[in-house]
Amino acid sequence: MKFLVKEKRILNSKQIDELIDTLARRMLRKLAGGKSVALIGIKTRGAYLSKRLVDKLSKKLEVHHGTLDIILYRDDLNVLQEELTIGESDISFDLNGKTVVLVDDVLFTGRTVRAAIDQILDLGRPAVIYLAVLVDRGHRELPISPTFCGKKVETQRGDRVEVKLKEKDGVDEAYVISP
Repeated sequence: MKFLVKEKRILNSKQIDELIDTLARRMLRKLAGGKSVALIGIKTRGAYLSKRLVDKLSKKLEVHHGTLDIILYRDDLNVLQEELTIGESDISFDLNGKTVVLVDDVLFTGRTVRAAIDQILDLGRPAVIYLAVLVDRGHRELPISPTFCGKKVETQRGDRVEVKLKEKDGVDEAYVISP
């Protein structure tokens, strides 16, 4: 028995570029005058998005860049059935007193962001932590909300939102995939 899977493209390459530009402008307005700003991308695609944002922001603002692999901070390690690949985080600067912007591609339940915040707090005490996401699909399980959001998308709980980026997938696109 085959199940039908429905894919709906919600973002093309041009739209993703425009959303990244919009996110960068919003960040510049909020972060202007900030002395110690760091963008930290949540691996995998959040790391690529944060690098693109740093490239835009660094023209007008001094910005540190780092990446987080949150696998060891997940709250579902005990129920995962697959083998885990533990990657490396790369934060080569002091987080204490910094304005940190966590960057991810999709915000869903909020659990990935919670894991990232836990890891950041283990590494230092930022002055403030903001959240930037390309797509917010709703269905939060934790009281987490983005400070900077590219696009809100209505989804069903069982849907998936898949973002593809050139650096990883060879193309910039985003889809809602429904079972």
